[in-house]
Amino acid sequence: MAYASLEQCLLDLEKHQQLVRISQEVDPYLEMASIHLRMYEAQGPAILFENVKGSKFRAASNIYGTLDRSKFIFRDTLAAVQQIIELKADPIKAIKHPIKNFSSALAALKALPLKNPSNKPVMQQQIAISDLPLIHHWPKDGGAFVTLPQVYTEDIDAPGIMKANLGMYRVQLNGNEYTTNQEIGLHYQLHRGIGVHQTKANNKGQPLKVSCFVGGPPSHAVSAVMPLPEGISEMTFAGLLGARRYRYVYDDGYCISTDADFVITGYVDGTATKPEGPFGDHLGYYSLQHNFPLMHVHKVFAKKDAIWPFTVVGRPPQEDTSFGQLIHEITGSAIQQEIPGLQEVHAVDAAGVHPLLFAIGSERYTPYDKTKQPAEILTIANHVLGTGQLSLAKYLFITADDTQQLHAQEPLGFLRYILERIHLDRDIHFYTNTSIDTLDYSGTGLNTGSKVVFAAYGNKIRNLASSIPNTLKTLQYFENPQLAMPGVIALQTKAYTTAESAAKEMIILNEQLEHHLDALQDVAIIVVCDDASFVAHKMNNFLWITFTRSNPSHDIYGIAAFTHHKHWGCKGPVIIDARIKPHHAPVLEKDAAVEKKVDAYFKKGGVLEKWG
Repeated sequence: MAYASLEQCLLDLEKHQQLVRISQEVDPYLEMASIHLRMYEAQGPAILFENVKGSKFRAASNIYGTLDRSKFIFRDTLAAVQQIIELKADPIKAIKHPIKNFSSALAALKALPLKNPSNKPVMQQQIAISDLPLIHHWPKDGGAFVTLPQVYTEDIDAPGIMKANLGMYRVQLNGNEYTTNQEIGLHYQLHRGIGVHQTKANNKGQPLKVSCFVGGPPSHAVSAVMPLPEGISEMTFAGLLGARRYRYVYDDGYCISTDADFVITGYVDGTATKPEGPFGDHLGYYSLQHNFPLMHVHKVFAKKDAIWPFTVVGRPPQEDTSFGQLIHEITGSAIQQEIPGLQEVHAVDAAGVHPLLFAIGSERYTPYDKTKQPAEILTIANHVLGTGQLSLAKYLFITADDTQQLHAQEPLGFLRYILERIHLDRDIHFYTNTSIDTLDYSGTGLNTGSKVVFAAYGNKIRNLASSIPNTLKTLQYFENPQLAMPGVIALQTKAYTTAESAAKEMIILNEQLEHHLDALQDVAIIVVCDDASFVAHKMNNFLWITFTRSNPSHDIYGIAAFTHHKHWGCKGPVIIDARIKPHHAPVLEKDAAVEKKVDAYFKKGGVLEKWG
């Protein structure tokens, strides 16, 4: 269905029992976010907040809260978009099957942006930042944030919408040192197109004009998060996905999306920054306060009866998980087409996406050799870690599967396959002193840390332990051994203090185990943690704790470890120190008083009783 506005989409969802309205006044300070989080957890409908305290505007959330709902929103265009992406990967198909692919060509006509007549009003009303629903998501957040923004910039060397960039970079609306209604914070991370635009503007000594669109047809928000190849306009993709050309005008030199509910225009002047954050982020921790670009506000517009869309991120899964699933549905095998030999890749949501990546490749280099060991998958691993946002991966587990039965989307089965085959003395490869995800605080500084590749291929060499070996039950200083998954044991010890102390503690563990390698031959990984019972309680806990709280170069040890010609390996299990470190960001925790207040919505007689 071609929605011309966000409201059209919400009314359609309501018609199909996929939206609930809350008419009573709701506080944007923590309360709206809390309601959203509970509704998402219950896999409930989208929410329309009709009475936001302190604002005349309505707000909506959980719009994309399930993959089924996201697919429903784009039910009339999803197949055509998938077909066009497939044709781009393999254009010969269009030549071989011209009639079959004719509808794709017609759909592509919707992709061209449409400049509205210059005499058409830009927006119905001009407002201030303080008029917006200023939603504060987590108790320690630095202020209110835009969490579904579409941040638009143009290339100063090639102006115009076809070379523009549209990205979803969070925006801080108030708090910290920002001058109210005049300044806001613009947060963007590594591998973002806006950085290229700002660099060019800085080099010419000119400010970078920025337009922040909020709302509008759902296809606009999805296009802002799509991992499109450089040079392909997000606006053309929005038109394609929404079956409606992207409409725009210019005002004072700023691009305005005329279908958006809200537009904030302004500029970034050179290298001017101010502290942005903290912000409760999608790894399940706060991203801390750092200096990020300062956006000077020019004008703020709103449509009549505008609706403010928002989401809440936190420890996954959350609504952005559904975004990721939808992107996977749309793109299909596009990444595999880009990287020769890659068959499947999966960023593990439970571990916060970028900290953990699973991949399946091919092994075709030496088919004449009876000895099976990683070769081509090491080449693929390097290609993966040099490709777009995949390059932010911290842990990459990669293998090849001759049976074609393995799936990277299934963490337990995939890890079992790897750990059954990995040679711990040969198949672990480190990248030190490199860049990692901005939101990952396990490293040595902002954007700085290490990576590791676990590459396994060949015959099964161990039967993963399904119970805890006796030698792990009588350790000193390490206690409460728990089976996190076959072949992986969680061990609890005292809180982490310093890197020097941790190294000594790992020596103590090694001294107790290095003479018991036979007893540990079916254990591949030992996770040292603060709470072994929590880690082992469910697979998602193991994935989250292990891979968000460790920096490979600093926190990976091994029983009977060695270094030979700069290659590190171990003869016994790998040890991952996944304790909370002093430099880590705080874990997200809800406000008890707000949670008690929100209980009323979900209890008997409450408007959300059905999902309580």
